[in-house]
Amino acid sequence: MTAARGDDGPAPVPADGRGFTLDRFQVEAIAAVDDGASVLVAAPTGSGKTVVADHGVDRALAQGLKAFYTTPIKALSNQKYADLRARHGAARVGLVTGDTTINSGAPVLVMTTEVLRNMLYARSPALDGLGLVVLDEVHYLQDRYRGPVWEEVIIHLPAAVRIVALSATVSNAEELAAWIEAVRGRTVTVVEHRRPVELSSLYAARDRATRDLVVLPVVVDGEPNPVGERLDAQTVAPRRDRRARGRRRYATPGRLEVVEHLEEEALLPAICFVFSRRGCDDAARSLLEAGVRLTDPGERRRIRAIAEAHTASLSESDLAVLDHDLWLAQLEQGIAAHHAGMVPPFKEAVEACFVQGLVKVVFATETLALGINMPARSVVIESLTKFTGEQHEPLTPGQYTQLTGRAGRRGIDEVGRALVLWSPFVRFQQVADLVMSRRFDLRSAFRPTYNMAANLVRRHPRDEAHRLLDRSFAQFQSDRGVVRLRARRDAREATLARLEDEARCDLGDVEEYRLALRRDDRARKAGATRHDVLTALARLRPGDVVWLRGTRLAVLSVGWRGPERGRLHAIDDRGRPRTISSDDVDEVLARAGEVELPAPYAPNNRAFQHEVAENLARLRGARRKGRGRGGPTAGPEADGHPVARCPDAGAHVRAAVQADRVRRELADIDRRVQGSEGSVARELDAVLDVLARRGMVDGWSLTARGGLLVRVFHECDLLIADCLAAGLLDDLDPAALAGVVSCFTYEHRSKVPAPPPWFPDRRTRERVEGLMARAERLRAQEEEAGLPATRLPDPTFLRVAHAWASGRDLDTVLDDEEMTGGDFVRNVRLLVDLLRQVGDAAPSPATAQAARRAAEALDRGLVAASSLATTGGHSPSPVAGAEVR
Repeated sequence: MTAARGDDGPAPVPADGRGFTLDRFQVEAIAAVDDGASVLVAAPTGSGKTVVADHGVDRALAQGLKAFYTTPIKALSNQKYADLRARHGAARVGLVTGDTTINSGAPVLVMTTEVLRNMLYARSPALDGLGLVVLDEVHYLQDRYRGPVWEEVIIHLPAAVRIVALSATVSNAEELAAWIEAVRGRTVTVVEHRRPVELSSLYAARDRATRDLVVLPVVVDGEPNPVGERLDAQTVAPRRDRRARGRRRYATPGRLEVVEHLEEEALLPAICFVFSRRGCDDAARSLLEAGVRLTDPGERRRIRAIAEAHTASLSESDLAVLDHDLWLAQLEQGIAAHHAGMVPPFKEAVEACFVQGLVKVVFATETLALGINMPARSVVIESLTKFTGEQHEPLTPGQYTQLTGRAGRRGIDEVGRALVLWSPFVRFQQVADLVMSRRFDLRSAFRPTYNMAANLVRRHPRDEAHRLLDRSFAQFQSDRGVVRLRARRDAREATLARLEDEARCDLGDVEEYRLALRRDDRARKAGATRHDVLTALARLRPGDVVWLRGTRLAVLSVGWRGPERGRLHAIDDRGRPRTISSDDVDEVLARAGEVELPAPYAPNNRAFQHEVAENLARLRGARRKGRGRGGPTAGPEADGHPVARCPDAGAHVRAAVQADRVRRELADIDRRVQGSEGSVARELDAVLDVLARRGMVDGWSLTARGGLLVRVFHECDLLIADCLAAGLLDDLDPAALAGVVSCFTYEHRSKVPAPPPWFPDRRTRERVEGLMARAERLRAQEEEAGLPATRLPDPTFLRVAHAWASGRDLDTVLDDEEMTGGDFVRNVRLLVDLLRQVGDAAPSPATAQAARRAAEALDRGLVAASSLATTGGHSPSPVAGAEVR
């Protein structure tokens, strides 16, 4: 494997027939492709990685071979289909996604990565003559749910196929390429760190005292801007109540003032990232209501023409349901939202208008940062935390880089601006750390699925299947981790030997002395009554500092479930949250100090907790009386021990305590080493055990039930195959079948509780109850096997699916539903895809026919029009003067 880097400048080279000059990394990557090697290109967003992919496709066609271009999402597949069709002609380019097939016999096929994985397992004839596969956004392989597909593709592709893998800049690109080389042969790594347009990261806060917008650079001369930290600390004068704390002087800027600032500073067009679909819609609506107008009459006419072209296939009634008038009014003023909750015709109209410089501000979720070509002069990030569906998590350096990659249009802007907004939950230093970080390590999310296991059993002998999984990137990284763990073990063994020597005392046995100390401590604790413990707990207030079992804690809150059941929520100075029940407390918790709590009070927020932990770490003078550093209290028994007379008794005890900690760490390292060696193959064995218990495999052979699993590609694959085999999807009419199958595809993620399930008849209810019962049994077996649990079926969408499959109008179907048109379309398309799989897999011909009829009934109206919109072949024109690479 060779590695090339573009750190030394662009080294311009003329590009044959391309109309622009190639950068060094593009030249080196193209040379690797011409030399017959696979290549991994890791470069910033917008730097021109697709030039290498396009060259690879050209070369494959020139050699009479096929080329596949794969992407992680359908929107990017649709865009690449339009680009390649414009480049090679409609006859030579096709599109295959989960629900759309166009010209599937073409020599160039664009598809989602899942489609290629399914082709490989099915040994599709389309693979014949394949010479090149482009894996776009390959860093997506660390995605928890969909990432493993990339590894399956790389492992199972025919040996003669070369790969062009395109990735955002990651710190361990060489590690990824080393794995690809180990699996597929010679692979060249080309890394480019330099952005094509310089990025300036800014920080914005609203000054409550002056009502001004304060904007400052995050980094000055390579260091965090010292002015930034003052924005966290300064407050305005407190109210007359002397007990009240002063309010923070700075606040989060409003969306209107941010947009006005961007307009005044000539920083439009801009993408404002809001990690909430509703937040995007609210932001666009609020600017319209505030009278913001960012377009002239000529631009508004062009916008209306583009919007009409994209929505021409939608009926008047559909447009009314989708609130088309409001959407168009925003668009004409140069304002738009962009997220997965919008129908594709609306989203694609926004994209077309933005790329042509007509829309000036787009409020978007992070999906816009994934591959879709929509560069802007500036990017605004409203929050550095986002909700994952389960909890709020901070942005990683890689995610920040992906978002800000949209800032700066190549050939137009000399500098792109990224504006981060002030937040009470994120300190300026955290923002600076994120901006300055250069560590974007890619970690594998690969693990065997039930479908994968069934296909391995069907196609490979047992030993060969294990060897295939040993070739995964997950195992590759795990094996390298073992080497690091063993090196750490050697170092910790040396530390243990030193501590054991320091723990020896000439006057007596230090372990006996420690036991005496613990017995004295237990005797002291026994003197405290239950009433004393509860009374002390009740006196604690948020911000109090206490000692518990040798650990200093800051109290976040104290709750009670009855007079005898208290619960203490606290955090230590390393930022680790602790929840302690009063039943577990056997000592009187005395207040040892106080820490300042940030405002507003949000004890469950991780940023709030982190700031409390930092304040606790800085706190002085909250030492525990009567004890050493976390050690037990000396009493009559310990005082009489010979070691107590040693002037270094405390040092001996501390060394013995540390030695115990190192022994536990060594034991943990040993467990991790043992668990890492062959870990993926062992997980396959656990998966196979569950399959055997469900009657899917017998030894190393598929049963008839297991044959159903081979044809189901879904996160609930085993549950679906199990329900098919049990007949739970039989004897249902198409609409009822659509409703029942929607329980597998839909997942209610709103913070608003789901409405009670609705069923058209008793039989449908009984079938859903049967699905739930089998899902619960499967989860129990998975828990016993140590496997991640299959998610439970969700009947929330059943009413909608049944109504739409029955032919109801869109306004009737969505009446009283807390669901956007885009969410409706997306969920119906997922359902159509799974119903088609059921149509292929169902052992009952009647069930297979009902599934196909249900899919046809669902694929109509807005759903069908949205599919046409995404493949209509429109290729957005670049902004005038832009250099597109």
